[in-house]
Amino acid sequence: MSHTHAAVSPVPDAVSHAQNAVSPVPDAVFSIPAPWRARRADFGTMPGMALTIAPDVAEALDAGRPVVALESTLLAHGLPRGRNLALARQLGDAIRAEGAVPATIAVLQGTPTIGLSPDQLDRVCTEGTALAKLSARDLGPAIALGRSGATTVAATSVLAHHAGIAVFATGGLGGVHLPAPGDTTTWDISADLGILAATRILVVCSGVKSVLDIAATLEVLEARSVPVLGYRTDDFPAFYLRSSGHPVPWRVDDPGAVAATVRAHREHAASGVVLANPVPPEHEMDRALHDRLLTEGLTKMRDTGASGSGVTPVLLEHFHTASDGVSVATNEALVHANATLAAKVAVTLSA
Repeated sequence: MSHTHAAVSPVPDAVSHAQNAVSPVPDAVFSIPAPWRARRADFGTMPGMALTIAPDVAEALDAGRPVVALESTLLAHGLPRGRNLALARQLGDAIRAEGAVPATIAVLQGTPTIGLSPDQLDRVCTEGTALAKLSARDLGPAIALGRSGATTVAATSVLAHHAGIAVFATGGLGGVHLPAPGDTTTWDISADLGILAATRILVVCSGVKSVLDIAATLEVLEARSVPVLGYRTDDFPAFYLRSSGHPVPWRVDDPGAVAATVRAHREHAASGVVLANPVPPEHEMDRALHDRLLTEGLTKMRDTGASGSGVTPVLLEHFHTASDGVSVATNEALVHANATLAAKVAVTLSA
């Protein structure tokens, strides 16, 4: 990890660049029905965004019952066809089993949709990578032009927050990317970090992938006043691995402690909270396999001349193709665990 940490030296400058480049969608562009405004005031949101909300999600929100947001980019761009739809159904079942309501989010024909119907979910999983990948900056254009797309962590956080959803489960958080071969700095920083700094939402994830600069990512979160909690762990997870070798600032051991921390944070700050939940031990990728794949991926990156936003896709594609399905299975297992934990926390928060 020391190599990747040293590779990105001017993190403060890079963060400033990312902050200026990505901001939540302007509220003035949208409209929202009046009944939602008062209820959403507790979350610190602003009126103005028109949303289509599934009936079960709307009923739960109106009654103050727990809802868990889910992203659609994982389904459309992160998993093979067939397995993506199966996982989507499993995540919904896992969340309902804990007493919460799942709300997968996407933009369909220009309409932000909170809670996909079975047909809509099937469409997202079938169209896959043919659907645009929408980050927060893409919401305005996609909505205005009537386009469809799968939402990333950043875009999902924005839309969930506007709907009044306080808890979001995903696989991994975006972060500071590794510099291209021969470079010592990078300006490639995930919009997830900037959005979390300005959005009151709890994101339950398994840390960030080891193909990112984890040390730099944690520094950015600290600089942006985003608390990072380790769930029953003192180590920040690295997605496929339970430990990245970096400590978490705070440890919490049960949903009640998470909920209390989130409530207290909201009293004093407008930023989100990261709950880092390590992949279940039985599904952790073998470290020797992981390290080999990472070394090979870095070599491939140099050989292909990948740069900028092309660095991470090259590395992840190598993990998927050279692990004989291990990386996909690990991904599915950790997302399922995160959805279950998110539902437990959402239930506690709504009590």
